[in-house]
Amino acid sequence: MIVGQDDVVESVLCALFTGGHVLLEGVPGLGKTMLVRTLGEAVNLQFQRIQFTPDLMPADIVGTNIIHEDEHGRRAFQFRPGPVFTNLLLADEINRATPKTQSALLEAMQEAHVTVGGQQHALPRPFLVLATQNPLEMEGTYPLPEAQLDRFFFKVKVRYPSAGELHTILDRTTSAAAPRVEKVLGDAAEVIALREVVRQVPLVREVQEHAVRLVLATHPEDPGAAPSAKKFVRYGASPRGAQALILAGKIFALLDGRCHVAKADIAKAATAALRHRVILNFEGEAEGKTSDDVIGEILRLHPA
Repeated sequence: MIVGQDDVVESVLCALFTGGHVLLEGVPGLGKTMLVRTLGEAVNLQFQRIQFTPDLMPADIVGTNIIHEDEHGRRAFQFRPGPVFTNLLLADEINRATPKTQSALLEAMQEAHVTVGGQQHALPRPFLVLATQNPLEMEGTYPLPEAQLDRFFFKVKVRYPSAGELHTILDRTTSAAAPRVEKVLGDAAEVIALREVVRQVPLVREVQEHAVRLVLATHPEDPGAAPSAKKFVRYGASPRGAQALILAGKIFALLDGRCHVAKADIAKAATAALRHRVILNFEGEAEGKTSDDVIGEILRLHPA
């Protein structure tokens, strides 16, 4: 169903089996929505989609209390769940909604429950948010707040397909025969069981120290900070960034057929795990620097 984009597919699967959320960034029409829908069909999980628009309200996401009347005429509030009550939630064009509505996902993403009318409602397990956003330069977009960005396990940039990949896309989508998705997992319990397997992968202290060095090197005030971090970074990566490096490293080790994490696994996850957690200052933005530039320099200074 998905042509090319191997790194994007791998990153999304990595987040699924670590329990993290993914932010997919790219211009419209690159197959971001198709990727999420295909994932839901392949792993046999319940799937919901929310199209974020400027007039979307928080209650449209989490649900609301409505007045229900029983057969005896007694009235009481009854909770009507919103589309967030699912296994896979596609938040399409999340940065087209106002910050108030964007923040409605914060509690659900971090705590796996929502609070409506003073009552908590647990979300199904597993619960994974796959959000898509357009580049901030496009019209009608609101930048995501730093607190919400930090809730995403990975931020993945979806590139434009090459000429060969574009030919393949046209061959598959403009002919009579359409590809079909086969289910590869039985139910949600299998995903939860595989998540437990990931956490059992051993990690030596030396590799964990490498992950810590990479995270601290993004902090401008740290003695081991990279020169570009000292000059262009306002805030460095949070402890969640270090957690993402370790968990993603365990996944990449398993995908490579190993039962232990290597420094190369940590380095492979660094860009996607840290790019949205490194916030540039005014000087960095004025000079056209990106967080990827800073992370690239850190990886060169601390080779695997």
